[in-house]
Amino acid sequence: MNTVASSLGKVAVLMGGSSAEREISLLSGNGVLDALRLAGVDAHAFDPAERGLHELEADGFTRCFIALHGRHGEDGTVQGALELLGIPYTGSGVMASSIAMDKVMTKRIWEACGLPSPRYQVLQPGAQELADVRAVPDALGLPLIVKPPREGSSIGVTKVKGYSDMLNAVRLSARYDPDVLCEEFIEGEEVTCAVLGAGADAQALPVIRIQAPEGAYDYQNKYFTDEVRYLCPSGLPQDEEREIQRIVLAAYQALGCRGWGRADLMIRASDRKPFLLEMNTSPGMTGHSLVPMSARAAGIDYPSLCVRVLASATLDHTLERATP
Repeated sequence: MNTVASSLGKVAVLMGGSSAEREISLLSGNGVLDALRLAGVDAHAFDPAERGLHELEADGFTRCFIALHGRHGEDGTVQGALELLGIPYTGSGVMASSIAMDKVMTKRIWEACGLPSPRYQVLQPGAQELADVRAVPDALGLPLIVKPPREGSSIGVTKVKGYSDMLNAVRLSARYDPDVLCEEFIEGEEVTCAVLGAGADAQALPVIRIQAPEGAYDYQNKYFTDEVRYLCPSGLPQDEEREIQRIVLAAYQALGCRGWGRADLMIRASDRKPFLLEMNTSPGMTGHSLVPMSARAAGIDYPSLCVRVLASATLDHTLERATP
């Protein structure tokens, strides 16, 4: 591993940033930083909220591990800046990152590809008054999920159980995004599946089944409690696990993702049909995070995972030049 580590050059671990997920990004970034250093990589912390990205070039960094989550980190903006600087980075490129960050655009692409995702409505800023809001449950049923389409980590998400809860749920979501995504609630089991690699070589890792207290897999339970149970191996029937991995790979490839990612899904209890919820192109790497857990089940420890992801760092235009 030292030979590989020395070939990776001077590495910036981008962490922190200015999104609502800054706190989680710092946890992820510091975990990655420690693991890369343990593996012998010349890795350094770099917080774009405190330093201009142009300093990456001035300081001689040769590649970046993006451990930023949310806006200005996972949405194609940082990826675009690194493209201009010519510094290879981990994860998906500009277009795939920006699309995957927007849950509405993601769902439109998955629908066009025949991939299953819950029914939904979008409430734009001019359509968030009481009459508009109360019409949504008539179309999608109750309960339903209300969330900002361009945030992660369950920030601004509400499970709405009655008409009277709708307006407050929409107002909470609108604090984080002018558009509000209202989504059919799928009653059943929550699972997640990570992917490593790119194109035809992408590989789905073992599925993780998530059991949260009272089904509340929210921000607090995701990162700051030990109340959630993560089952990996999932305990699902083998054909179900394979089908989830197939759908996730297809979803990853449809968006043009590369490097790594993680899809979240629900398995509907009534017929065991899986539904895609979202694709994360810069997954968490904290002590509670799921990609390291799935990788470990596949025989890849945390430092090896970090080095493997880092070694896949590239640029969009490099890939274009490599195509015959």
